[in-house]
Amino acid sequence: MNGILITNNPMANQKDFDGIEKIFLESADLLKVLCYTRDKVHVGHKLLTHPLSGSVKPNQTCYKSIMITKDKGPLDVESLRIIENSIAVARTLLDDYQLIDLRLIESGTDR
Repeated sequence: MNGILITNNPMANQKDFDGIEKIFLESADLLKVLCYTRDKVHVGHKLLTHPLSGSVKPNQTCYKSIMITKDKGPLDVESLRIIENSIAVARTLLDDYQLIDLRLIESGTDR
């Protein structure tokens, strides 16, 4: 396979994938990995894996690896739609967890 792996996962970064270029976003969070990938899609790369694939929900992991094409072409509207929707889902979940955390702290300070 010929592609680019975008990851913030140190284990994925250390693994040797034949023919795969790696971009390691050390200490990047999930949203930064998704937004970086979106920027690559904007310049003509296509998604090879779904950004939210797997059974682990975005709010349950801090690691993300996404494969994109090495070659660039015209903007792939489907890849752009998928990555934009993935960013929206991740932001919504993070906002929800921020609110839950705030409500828990508020309930503890109301005593």
